[in-house]
Parts: sequence; C-alpha cells; structure tokens
Amino acid sequence: MSQYIKLALVHSDTEAAIDAAAALRGAYQFVDSADADAIIVLGGDGYLLQNLHDQLNNEIQLPVYGMNRGTVGFLMNAWHEDNLLERLERAKKFSISPLKMLAETVDGEKFELPAINEVSLLRETRQSAKIQIDVNGRTVLPELSCDGILVATPAGSTAYNLSANGPILPLDSGMLALTPISPFRPRRWTGAILPERYVIKLTILESAKRPVSAVADQREIRNIATVSVELDRKQVLNLLFDPEHALDDRIAMEQFVV
Repeated sequence: MSQYIKLALVHSDTEAAIDAAAALRGAYQFVDSADADAIIVLGGDGYLLQNLHDQLNNEIQLPVYGMNRGTVGFLMNAWHEDNLLERLERAKKFSISPLKMLAETVDGEKFELPAINEVSLLRETRQSAKIQIDVNGRTVLPELSCDGILVATPAGSTAYNLSANGPILPLDSGMLALTPISPFRPRRWTGAILPERYVIKLTILESAKRPVSAVADQREIRNIATVSVELDRKQVLNLLFDPEHALDDRIAMEQFVV
C-alpha cells in the first residue's frame, strides 16, 4: 500500500492548471492540506516555490509532487492525469534545505528570509554596486564592482545562477554557488563554489551613492547595508519526482544542454 494515502491538491490560477485540477478531482479523492500525507501541485516552477515557502511556516513539511501546468517546469514532473497513485508509489524523494538570508538596511531594519533557489543582490540605480565579500569571517574580496551577486543552492543553480553564467551544482554536491552578475572589476573573477557549511557576508560599499536591493527568491528588501547567507539545516523540504525524470539527473544533464 502507498505511503501517500491522503492527498491534497493545489493549483495556480492559469487555465491549464485549473483544467488539470478539475480532471484530477474527477478521478481521485483529495483532502485538506492539514490532513494530507502529500501535496499535489499543479502549475509552474514559480508556483511550486511559492507552495514550498508556505510549507516552511508549517510544523510539518509534507512531500510535494508537482506536475507542470506552467512554462518551464524544471522542478515539476510531466503532466498526466492517469496513474497518479502508481506514480507517487514509484516517486523518488529528494530533500533540500533553503538558504537563510539575514539582511540589514542602511536604516538599521533587520530581516530574516528563506530562499530555496537563491539570494541575489542587485543595484537599484544606474550606478554599479560595490560589494565586499567575506567568507567565514575572512575578507576574500575587498571590492567587487558589478550589477550584483547571488548565492545559489544546487536546486537553484540551473535558474538565475545559470543565466548569470554560474556553475551547475549536482544536487548532492554539498556546495553553494557564489556568482557575480555583470562584474566590472575585478574582470577575471567569475565567482566561487563554496561548501554549504560556509557563511557568506556581503557588505555594500558606498551604499548612499550606490543603493542595492536583496532578493530571497521572490521577496525583495531595498537599500541594504549587509547581507549574511547560510544554509538553514533546521528546515527540510521534500520533493517527489518520477524516477525517469528525477531532479538530480535533470540538474546533471543541464550541463550538456547547448
């Protein structure tokens, strides 16, 4: 018997997701999330991330099985109405932990936010950002002149990080990607791959003249002074994938996409 007996169903507000939800409700029984063993998510990657963030606020994080009714769907399984229970029984589970961003603004406000894909810092005006980089309390780059910089998890390494020419990280690598966005000086610095146990601190230089915002996945904090990023091992999220489309294989195969 499947370990996922009681299922909850959520969907985005796109027509494709709404139609898919109607089809599943006609074929299967669903319960409220509070009573479920797993959650079926219909939509795209953004909607899946939204639901994973919602789960971080819950006492118990339920396994999530997404089916793509969005655009890219890299974190989703293929959409099929049939054999849902059999697919769940065969599904491969991956556990991921989010990043924890501790940000302080120039006015002294402090924020703590999770990020499943990445924490990104971006210049707010036409002026380039100037950022000091510290790793585990040691200054490794006194001044980076750039459009921004990001810290990505393996799960997020194929998203914004890849678009910024950052490295793809295997899911079980135990590493984080530190990737500059349009670096100006030093020109030859292309980023770093760091053990996930490291703490990365980013300090904004000349913050009054060169304001910078920090974004944890989809949540933005403006006019920041410092940002500290580390892996939050206390939080664990579980994603379910069809064996033939498992997340670790997808991430590895992205290195061969041309």
